[in-house]
Amino acid sequence: MNEYKNPWQVLSEKRVYDNPWISLTEFDVINPGGGKGIYGKVHFNNLAIGVLPLDEDLNIYLVGQYRFPINAYSWEIPEGGGAPDVPPVESAKRELLEETGLVANKWEQLLTMHLSNSVTDELSIIFLAQGLEQRSPIPEETEQLTIKKMPFEEAYNMVIEGTITDSMSIAAIQRVKLMLTGSRG
Repeated sequence: MNEYKNPWQVLSEKRVYDNPWISLTEFDVINPGGGKGIYGKVHFNNLAIGVLPLDEDLNIYLVGQYRFPINAYSWEIPEGGGAPDVPPVESAKRELLEETGLVANKWEQLLTMHLSNSVTDELSIIFLAQGLEQRSPIPEETEQLTIKKMPFEEAYNMVIEGTITDSMSIAAIQRVKLMLTGSRG
């Protein structure tokens, strides 16, 4: 028995926007306090996939790119979308190769997290990739990427200093930091 019941009552819903990646639905609701209102929900058609590539010398590979929604340049772990009907690790392998040219022979799922659960249902799955071999990157036409190999501690300091602001990157780097210090967190 689920002890936590949904306190929201949906009176009606209307799809107000749809494209191949996202849709926006507006709901007429009765909120948990009993008042009438609206709630907007962004649905993501794909999983958010992230990969933290870590080599045997404890170097990490970050990808830099200009992010249209935030109008700023961003340093991140390799990330992208994964079709829900494809095993997430297969999408992670594709993203790692596309964005960095790396292939890994050891994969470990690090995290599963919701990215902005007050307005979206976007689910993220993040992997640690090790046993790396360099090949040629094959970025998508929408990507203009800079690849940066650096010591893991330098990337961790970028998180602490606020230079890395991408939530998936922050979570993955902090999780690996805990793993490297002997705490699974």
